[in-house]
Amino acid sequence: MIRWIVTDLDGTLVGRDLAMVPASREALRRFRAAGGEVILATGRMECSARPYYDELGLDGPAILYNGAATVNPAAGAVLRSRNLPASAWKTLLGLFGELPEGVYPVAFSGGEALAVHDVPELREYARRDGITLRDPGDWAALPPDEIVKCMLIGGPFPELDIPGTVTVRSEATYLEVLSEQATKGTALRALAAAMGVPMEQVAAIGDNPNDHDMIAAAGVGFAVGDGHPDVVAAADVVARACADGALVDVVELAFRSNGWAGGKGEL
Repeated sequence: MIRWIVTDLDGTLVGRDLAMVPASREALRRFRAAGGEVILATGRMECSARPYYDELGLDGPAILYNGAATVNPAAGAVLRSRNLPASAWKTLLGLFGELPEGVYPVAFSGGEALAVHDVPELREYARRDGITLRDPGDWAALPPDEIVKCMLIGGPFPELDIPGTVTVRSEATYLEVLSEQATKGTALRALAAAMGVPMEQVAAIGDNPNDHDMIAAAGVGFAVGDGHPDVVAAADVVARACADGALVDVVELAFRSNGWAGGKGEL
């Protein structure tokens, strides 16, 4: 049985036009109407993910910041959070002045996205995510234990080996630095355990390397057909392309596995 479908947003449920793919949206609505639960798992922050959450009519948990926070947006509740270690943030501060040309940091703290550069790369990132970047003035003035995650945008990126952290690639031009306890996979396992849902009853789908451990953790791991080659190679099932409605394949499998009425043609 598949009780949960956990889905990435960008490149999986949401297309290049930043709109939810209609076929995927309707498939997920059908899954929910039949009694299943849909959980978003995204690198986006609260205000950026909320429009998609509301469009699906969700009222349960969502995994945000690539696993650094699990929240219930409808209830305004934080269920789990794992900030960067203060020591890791201090190490990053020391690296900011040495970043290669064309690499720009963005930090997330207190529900805000923070950046000191005003460059096209960051303006495009803010446009895509529907957020506002605020200049903190002085990075060192931020509380070091309240940094949710740090992104480096642009490239090429330096090699980073900071104790207590992991790095993930959510896009070719995004390198994200998170607490080692903050990935989509670790957040999903913790949420499923807290809700009493066996991982065998979870299907998860994504398209980029930051989705890899979530897909591996799920009972059935799907890759979007036009996703990153490493994710496609590691998935249990390869779905159709994002623009063609990748979530339709996940929902069809759920209906078959659960013995629910409704065939392929009715999705």
